[in-house]
Amino acid sequence: MIQLRKRGPITAVICSDPFRTLGKTQARVLGLPDLPLVMIPHPLGGLSIEQVRGRALVAIPQVVELIKDQFK
Repeated sequence: MIQLRKRGPITAVICSDPFRTLGKTQARVLGLPDLPLVMIPHPLGGLSIEQVRGRALVAIPQVVELIKDQFK
């Protein structure tokens, strides 16, 4: 993900709440401290399709904002 972001495309990591600190730390250590995290509720594994859809509904507005910010 870091290498892709360095090449220019809009990128982000989808991350559940308990992994926020790890995601930010990894991005910083790998040289891209401003890599956006799209935050969703935990957990993701073991969910029904409806629950996964709910997580997507949380992520979509964040992704839209990232895209909009790219063109400001």
